[in-house]
Amino acid sequence: MWWPREGGWQTLQFSSDIWEDGDLPALVEWTGAPACVAQVSDSSLALVTGLGTDGRRWQAWLNLHVAAALLTEEPEDVDEVIYWVDTPEFHEAVGRTRAGLDAQVPSDAAGALAWAAAAGVPAAASQSRIEELLSSEETFVEELFGDLLDTLGFPAATGTTPQP
Repeated sequence: MWWPREGGWQTLQFSSDIWEDGDLPALVEWTGAPACVAQVSDSSLALVTGLGTDGRRWQAWLNLHVAAALLTEEPEDVDEVIYWVDTPEFHEAVGRTRAGLDAQVPSDAAGALAWAAAAGVPAAASQSRIEELLSSEETFVEELFGDLLDTLGFPAATGTTPQP
């Protein structure tokens, strides 16, 4: 369940053990409409993937500081990860990973805007605004995902309580 949106747009929230990678293309094929999914981890991180009816796909991480820490690979000589995460080397490695994620933000924002346009949503924001949003941080990444949809120009969620 999630807050309903006008114009025939449906937003859903459900357990990750229900969703699999092949479900997004199947959903787009079944509905004949573009679709987007945010795979959320502990409300602190999300990988957003959008897919258009033309097969064009885009992805973006939400809460890049958390993504950078998660995506930073540990060196092979590390015996205990718990000790490595408290070292200057870890923080430097996370900084490099974050720089790489930051470098992807402009193309991620362009992909999100192109996907929304293909979905028939009138452009509501500039690319710089989407970049700003993709680079921002929220305690609850679900709120950031909702803000992304709103900023892309999808009808605002309505109501005070999610609908089943």
